[in-house]
Amino acid sequence: MSDRLAGAGDFIGQTTRGTVGYAMAADALAVQYEAVTFGEVHRDVLGLVPTRPARILDVGAGTGRDAAALVALGHSVVAVEPTTELRVHGQRIHADSAIEWVDDVLPDLALSKCPGRFEAVFATAVWMHLDAEERKHAMARVAALLLPGGRFFVTLRHGPVPNGRHMFEVSAAETAELGATHALQTVFNGGRSDIHGRESVWWSSLVLQANNIRNARH
Repeated sequence: MSDRLAGAGDFIGQTTRGTVGYAMAADALAVQYEAVTFGEVHRDVLGLVPTRPARILDVGAGTGRDAAALVALGHSVVAVEPTTELRVHGQRIHADSAIEWVDDVLPDLALSKCPGRFEAVFATAVWMHLDAEERKHAMARVAALLLPGGRFFVTLRHGPVPNGRHMFEVSAAETAELGATHALQTVFNGGRSDIHGRESVWWSSLVLQANNIRNARH
């Protein structure tokens, strides 16, 4: 799969370049993110979300739309968002939600203030911000964060890159293959059109499950 860079140039630091463009657009993005629901965005995989109370990690949580919905379902949610402006919007919009907000970023994702593993990890519209080497490192990190039987929910954006953003081309097939190298089995692989009606944008949605399902809670 091609790993051609689209968007901003290579001078940006490895740990921050994926967030380029989001701070400046945070006000508009907050409106866009909150205009759709968790159920609409993840409609194809809702049946794979834990049904009992679980510890869930939302990486690149944006304004916390998904995190808040998961908390409302009874889950304990750590929301990782490296862009301060988006995180502030999320803390304002979902002030009444028991979300644990964290300033952190893939691929390292230290999570020093909230150690431990999770029954589900979400990365919605995040993975394409990582280059090939970063994706390898990030997949290893996600696999290490999953409890036995835990699931990794990942969505990939395809199509033209917005001006000022930093994204790479990445396929569902590559993502599934990379997950398999870390004992993550693909239990869902599907595609859909853009929920915001952009004709040139489409999405892949995958759920990868840690192969050892003993003692998993679902």
